[in-house]
Amino acid sequence: MNETNSSVPEADLHAYADGQLPENARARVEAWLQDNPEDAAKVTAWQAQNAAIRSTFAAYEKSKENDILLVDPENGVSVWPRRSAIAAAAVALFALGVLAGHYGPPLVQQPELQLAASETLPAEAQNAFLVYAGEVRHPVEVFANEEAHLATWLGKRLSIPNLKVPDLQPLGFRLVGGRLLPVDGKPGAMFMYENQAGERLTALVGRNKANRTTSFRFASAGDVETFYWIDGELGYAVTGEISRDMLRQVAEECYKQFPS
Repeated sequence: MNETNSSVPEADLHAYADGQLPENARARVEAWLQDNPEDAAKVTAWQAQNAAIRSTFAAYEKSKENDILLVDPENGVSVWPRRSAIAAAAVALFALGVLAGHYGPPLVQQPELQLAASETLPAEAQNAFLVYAGEVRHPVEVFANEEAHLATWLGKRLSIPNLKVPDLQPLGFRLVGGRLLPVDGKPGAMFMYENQAGERLTALVGRNKANRTTSFRFASAGDVETFYWIDGELGYAVTGEISRDMLRQVAEECYKQFPS
């Protein structure tokens, strides 16, 4: 932020937007927002994003008494060993990496808790989309008529024996095909889809054994939107020049169908 905003750090604005700011600090931030409409607009947009992501994954929310045990006290990071826990965590992990929602209060009490994700994943997903989505004759290596072979081939290369090609036809996107490509210097998979209007989107899968946390985030680059998440050692990203609302629907469908 610029110097004129230095009296209220951006971290405090995020905490305010997510309802995590201590009560004794809220009045100061609210006074600041009244005098700084640009920051007020940012906070409003963050709150809208937060509400949208909670709404998207609300069907998965299920609290358990031992949710706090999903935090690794030795390393100060979140560990989500089962897909059921990851589904519940989706409500709690906001796109900007700030803990919020149902699980927010108990987890935020961990002073060293940090979220981490492969920050190269959205960039690589966006680059792959820009390179291949505009191709007419060779957008993929294996076309949709060999879907079974595509899933088996890419599953072996990524060491994911149960890799499934997501079916997005209920959302109006048919499979074009897929290809092998590098993700973080390792074998990765890209699946491409197209709707009747000719709009394309891609779903990227990569493996990174260093992944230790689960997060759900948006990334934008011009008109290209990416929604990405980490699930254990696997990272996923859906990318397209489509609305965020549609991208969320695609991401939710992919999330349900991709293996953990």
